[in-house]
Amino acid sequence: MMIDFKVWNELLQQYVNEHGQVDYQAWKTEQSQTLKNWLSSLESISLDSSLTRQEQLALWINLYNAFMVATILERYPIASIRPVILGIPNWVAFLRLFQRRMYHFSHQAYSLSDIENSILRDQLQEPQIHFAIVCASIGCPLLRAEAYRSNDVEQQLTDDAKRFINNPDKVRYDALTGTLYCSKIFKWYRQDFLQAAGSVPEYIRTYLWPDTHAEHRLTASTPIVYLDYDWRLNQRTSS
Repeated sequence: MMIDFKVWNELLQQYVNEHGQVDYQAWKTEQSQTLKNWLSSLESISLDSSLTRQEQLALWINLYNAFMVATILERYPIASIRPVILGIPNWVAFLRLFQRRMYHFSHQAYSLSDIENSILRDQLQEPQIHFAIVCASIGCPLLRAEAYRSNDVEQQLTDDAKRFINNPDKVRYDALTGTLYCSKIFKWYRQDFLQAAGSVPEYIRTYLWPDTHAEHRLTASTPIVYLDYDWRLNQRTSS
């Protein structure tokens, strides 16, 4: 059975802006049950085992992001997805958010980690998903204001990668020192990027805008400094 992402797409268009910021306050006030009801409708469907790779990518990226947003809406208002106790990050609670099998789809229970690691990374082996799945923090990729579509998902993912890599908050090159500064996503998932390119700098180079000065300077030997990750919530205020 094919999944209809119309509800998810409409919600994204309504509550996510072009900067990937989510109006959680308005979403929770106006349509607190809409996303939850749509996800509940998917719990007992029968998943088509003959889905193409593109259909699987669109499905699981959409589900990951929808589950994540639903979780934030349940807990909102919060300032960060990383719980803090007495000023100290509570990593146990943080990891539990991603590792608990509390999301139900097609008669099975999944964790966010299951979707990301077992399906998107291990089975589908698509490194560009790291610029598409969103953990609801500012340090994450920008959340698209539209659902992923099987017919367009490959182009959407390429666009996501370019948007992330050409964002100086996530990736930038210091020509004076010859140093590449980039998101810790490239550190945490380094092996995924190495499967697609000889090194992290070479992977990044393939997505730089043509007029970028670093385009011809990034090599396998370019030194890397990983930027601090911003765990604050990717929220915007209502207009």
